Amino acid sequence: MSGHSKWSTIKRQKEAADAKRGAIFTKLGKMITIAARDKGGDPDSNFSLRMAIDRAKSANMPKDNIEKAIKRGTGELEGGEIQELIYEGFGPAKSQFVIKCLTDNKNRSAAAVRHIFAKHGGSLGSVAWNFEQKGTIRITNDELKAENIDFDDLELELIDAGAQDIVKEEEGVTIYTDISNLQKVKKFLDSKNVEVESAEIEYIAKENINIGDEDKEKVEKFIQELEDNEDVADYYTNANM
Repeated sequence: MSGHSKWSTIKRQKEAADAKRGAIFTKLGKMITIAARDKGGDPDSNFSLRMAIDRAKSANMPKDNIEKAIKRGTGELEGGEIQELIYEGFGPAKSQFVIKCLTDNKNRSAAAVRHIFAKHGGSLGSVAWNFEQKGTIRITNDELKAENIDFDDLELELIDAGAQDIVKEEEGVTIYTDISNLQKVKKFLDSKNVEVESAEIEYIAKENINIGDEDKEKVEKFIQELEDNEDVADYYTNANM
């Protein structure tokens, strides 16, 4: 059930050089603003906002930036109207991508995404049929070791709490849930004092394709351009690297 590893994206956000940190904070700020606008500025009652704030904190986004992003969402600070847009298409080596943009300029975002696809030999096209939205939670191996967790016991408790699938990966454990159970499973982990690396709703591919060595660099360059674009908030793919 895994495509391109989100673990690497999270790691890059944490270790980003100063030159790229501003772009990352811009993206994270938009996520926070959207969440606050849609369901209010209190993270205790707005789970989407809580997840966006946690993601921002994991990328070392300053507290002042987070507070300003919340206030833009609640209307306490002025800011451009941000829209959420979804694009889908085929990247290098026939890989499939669903791309989420958060932008105050629809035309700019559409042109930029179209250009990135075309530059790397891809094109916009219908691929959403191969993806479904799921709650996704990641826990690092270091966290499991630090809390001295018996994973077999935890796995059974997670299933009882609403986990749909639990996948052991090189970097840690990825837990998949129905969207409706994401908050419940996250609260269960909080009750166990387990710190998660990320918790969010993602588009998960139903069928993946393996990317050979000859195409791996092409896909990675395509992904890098997506990550460098300030309007691209996230992307999801069926490419196994």
